[in-house]
Amino acid sequence: MSTPADKGVRLNRFLASCGIGSRRACDELITQGRVEINGEIVIDLSSRVLPSDHVKFDGKLLREQSPLTLVLNKPRKFICTKDDPEGRPTIYELLPKKFSKLIYVGRLDYESSGLILMTSSGELTERLTHPRFHVEKEYAVHLDRPFDPDLTHKLLEGLHFTEGLAKAESVRFDSRRRVRVVLTQGYNRQIRRMFSKLGCKVDRLERIRIGTLTMPALSTGDYQILNHREIEAAATNPK
Repeated sequence: MSTPADKGVRLNRFLASCGIGSRRACDELITQGRVEINGEIVIDLSSRVLPSDHVKFDGKLLREQSPLTLVLNKPRKFICTKDDPEGRPTIYELLPKKFSKLIYVGRLDYESSGLILMTSSGELTERLTHPRFHVEKEYAVHLDRPFDPDLTHKLLEGLHFTEGLAKAESVRFDSRRRVRVVLTQGYNRQIRRMFSKLGCKVDRLERIRIGTLTMPALSTGDYQILNHREIEAAATNPK
């Protein structure tokens, strides 16, 4: 299909708006030959979609959806996945089945709790997870022993992981055992591993902010659908 570059929307953006995944994920699906436009398989990532076009993914006709985003107050001992081979409870068990296709944005590990967003918007997923946007996530960290403030610079300058240099954007003390840490990275179990390298164990970890969105007044395990203003807050850092 040949569509003038100034018309329509990019194919990956259209797929993301249908809830297929983030734009990066949709690019991979396109190159795998799983997307058709008007009956033709399309692998050109620059392809665009017009309102009159019929787009199929894995043979299923797609229609743009109004994105849905909610915030969940994740309890400890729930895992961020749809199916766990070990049979542990998953965050999807906390939600009505009608939300089963929502994508969680930035996982919290099994022992961690707090604010997690779930959305059908691939664009929002991209905005909140791609490193180039540097969206802040703030965590309340409870340690097993007092932390030496003289080691704070190591958290800010970074500690070497296999994946790369892991560092905090800011560190604030409520007490020597209760610390607020802000990240823009998302390495696996990053905060726990950073403090472990400095001789402390994290007893409790709660995410309390994404962008400028803080946890609404939700009981543990409850959720709330977000409005446009709240979604924008999640994608915007404090000034």
